Amino acid sequence: MKKVSFAEFGGPDVLRLITADEPHAAPGQIRVAVRAAGVNPVDWRLREGQVLGAHPIELPSGVGLDAAGVVDEVGEGVEGVAVGDRVFGEGAATYAEFAVLTAWALMPEGLSFEEAAGYPSVVETALRVIREVGVRPGQTLLVSGASGGVGSAVVQIARDRGIAVIGTAGSANQDYLRGLGALATTYGDDWVERVRRLGRVDAALDLAGSGVIRELVELTGDARKVVSIADLGAPELGVRFSGVAGSVPDALAEAAELIARGRLHIPVEKVYPLTEAAAAHIDSQAGHTRGRRVISV
Repeated sequence: MKKVSFAEFGGPDVLRLITADEPHAAPGQIRVAVRAAGVNPVDWRLREGQVLGAHPIELPSGVGLDAAGVVDEVGEGVEGVAVGDRVFGEGAATYAEFAVLTAWALMPEGLSFEEAAGYPSVVETALRVIREVGVRPGQTLLVSGASGGVGSAVVQIARDRGIAVIGTAGSANQDYLRGLGALATTYGDDWVERVRRLGRVDAALDLAGSGVIRELVELTGDARKVVSIADLGAPELGVRFSGVAGSVPDALAEAAELIARGRLHIPVEKVYPLTEAAAAHIDSQAGHTRGRRVISV
């Protein structure tokens, strides 16, 4: 089968499309014929040799955690899913024609494979950081970097729970955030004052890693009310860095329920063929995403 792999840590140029042996489902796992794989910042962070404490890997390594596809192998002890089912979930080395998943859910009706591949990691992350930051219904959550995949999920999940959201993003994504139900403002000079004019901030999330931790602490008045998923230096300022996943099966089940109710939709900004995984990483690292980037297999 074809898969994307890297044999050394480095830039996008270390990625190679290779021919590899097919993986097989162990007990408690399923294998899918991958139709699409989600592109996440953790993919290129691992390629660079970052966050290895939370995601240890051995070289050479495949790439990708998220996938949507058709089940073609069911491991021992697995129930509730059968060969031929359309599923989305998390596993390893998902930039490939076949991948093993360790957590999955049946795809909601009406969802394409490309759309479904964009949900697993971002929804788990969104649910986790909303929980960790301790924001409650009736309060206001500030989201720095709100237009990307995780931000899009955070805004919609928070609004569904009765939490007001102020989101920062580039000027091109202001209407997009407003369409999700957020109060929107831009980055740049005087952004803190613009946020203050929009209302009190009870808690804040840093999803972009753009060097705003001090300002988020200032706006909330308490470092314990700020969580980052993107700034590795956040703990130096007393802010929690969230990098360890919670229950992915629970997150996928909640995602499927929200999608079915029409309360969660994450658009796909761009689809790349498997041969252009390096370009997908370059674009992901550049940021300014509206929704998700995915690889079609």
